[in-house]
Amino acid sequence: MSAIERSGEKIILQEDCAEDKLRNGILTLTNRRLIFEKTEGSMVVLSKKTGDVVLDIRLDKISSVKTEGFLIKKVTIIVDHTFYKFGVFNNGKWAKAIEKQKNDNISR
Repeated sequence: MSAIERSGEKIILQEDCAEDKLRNGILTLTNRRLIFEKTEGSMVVLSKKTGDVVLDIRLDKISSVKTEGFLIKKVTIIVDHTFYKFGVFNNGKWAKAIEKQKNDNISR
């Protein structure tokens, strides 16, 4: 089990990406939460170090999920009137996965 997983929780999607304000990090969707961990990298040695968890959002707290962009694709989530825009490779896949996990949690 990874450091961000809790008992009974499993990782659905995980991707190295950037958020508009939080900068570079790793976005992780579990069956219960959306997590963003900051990363710091060095081009000189081509290494990347994981930093602090800066977002740890329960899925039921996400009020909206949408996609935007054509060349620079982003998945946008709204939590308590705050927008987070994550530049991910396949924004449609992320939006569908987040919605599916949110709906699965509601039905439990």
